Amino acid sequence: MTSNHSPAVSATVAESTDAALVAELLGRYLVTLDDEEPDDAWARGLFTEDAVVTFPMSRHEGRAGLAEWHRASLAAFARTQHLGSPAVVTVSGDRAVLRANVLTTHVHHPGGDRPPLFRAGTLVRGGARRTAAGWRLDELSFTVQFTEGRPPARD
Repeated sequence: MTSNHSPAVSATVAESTDAALVAELLGRYLVTLDDEEPDDAWARGLFTEDAVVTFPMSRHEGRAGLAEWHRASLAAFARTQHLGSPAVVTVSGDRAVLRANVLTTHVHHPGGDRPPLFRAGTLVRGGARRTAAGWRLDELSFTVQFTEGRPPARD
C-alpha cells in the first residue's frame, strides 16, 4: 500500500503530533501540581535529566531533587490551582520551544494575617527535547505578569 501524502504533508503531521505531545507535557505538569504529590517517577515522566526550572523566587537545576523542590514550594500553601492556556509550541527536529500563560491561585494555610488567597498571572517559556523515553521538558521559566494578595513570608 502506498501513501497519498507528500513528504511535506507527512512532515507537517509529524510536527503537529510532536507539538501536541510537548503541549501535553506542560498541561500534565500544571495539573499534577494540584492533584498529585510530585515524586521521582513524576519527574522522570516530565523532565530531562539536566532540566532547569525557574520560578521568580527560586531555581532548580537537574532532575535529581526536582520533585522534592516542588513539594517544598507547594507546602507553603494549603492548596493550589494552576490554569494554563493552550501552549504555543514550535518544533524543530528533536527540539521544541513553548510558551503559555498560567493563572495560579494559592490558598494560604488557615490562620495568620494574610488574605486567604494569593494569585499570580505568569508567562511560562520553556523547551523540550525528544529523548529515548519520548518528549521531556528540559526548561521551564515563569515570569510574573501580575499578582493579587500576599505571597507567603520567605524564611
